[in-house]
Amino acid sequence: MATGSASSDSPATLYGPVSLVLGTAALVAAVFAGLLGIAIPLLFGSLAVTFALLGLGRGLNRVQCGVGLATGALSVLYPVLLAAAWA
Repeated sequence: MATGSASSDSPATLYGPVSLVLGTAALVAAVFAGLLGIAIPLLFGSLAVTFALLGLGRGLNRVQCGVGLATGALSVLYPVLLAAAWA
């Protein structure tokens, strides 16, 4: 028999760490957007924002989801604003 609550056994508990890792990787890739292109920061950043919003909706790992949301949003906005500045 399983002990503990159902929320601690749920795969939804990984939304926070996944959004944090994806947001951090996206922000690092956004800094090097001149070398790597803007596809990686946009993809990873949008995934980080998605997982962070899902995690915040469930109320699990709120701090990690908040940091993942912030870094994901920055990594999406930075290349877009950089491309708009060059246009």
